[in-house]
Amino acid sequence: MKQLLTFMMLSIFTLGCAQKTPEVQRTQFSKEALNQKLEDENGKNISVQEILNQHKGKVLVIDFWAGWCRDCLQALPKAEELEKKNPNIDFVFFSLERSKEKFDSSLERFNMKEKENYWFASGWKNDFNNYIDLNWIPRYMVIDQKSNIAKYYAISPEDPEIQKTIDKLLK
Repeated sequence: MKQLLTFMMLSIFTLGCAQKTPEVQRTQFSKEALNQKLEDENGKNISVQEILNQHKGKVLVIDFWAGWCRDCLQALPKAEELEKKNPNIDFVFFSLERSKEKFDSSLERFNMKEKENYWFASGWKNDFNNYIDLNWIPRYMVIDQKSNIAKYYAISPEDPEIQKTIDKLLK
């Protein structure tokens, strides 16, 4: 009986915490989402719009992650493979660390210093993350050359739709 009760409790917990695919697959960002500020490694504020402008004309992959996220850390090697397989694609990393110190520490600890990194100093709940229905990390988005959303929702760098989207955009 105890085993059955334990199994039922674990099942309920797992279902309650499971990642839910957003019902709406957005193709553009709202004005509020684009105005959301992040911080770079030097503590300088930058908006999502400014980040996208820096990559306009290129295909961009946004990787949402954090050093405290076990799933994110397990995905890092595959994300690196995706990056190496696509040298003409830009990659940016949006961190959901809980503090600037943790952000800096994770970049060092997980060899991310050479990559383009930003973190949400405002925390998880903000205009950008709310708009894209960020309910779990890791999460990956592919942005096209005109800063539109080409692949809205992927939870693994191994999702074949990421590569298909990249290949389609490069044709």
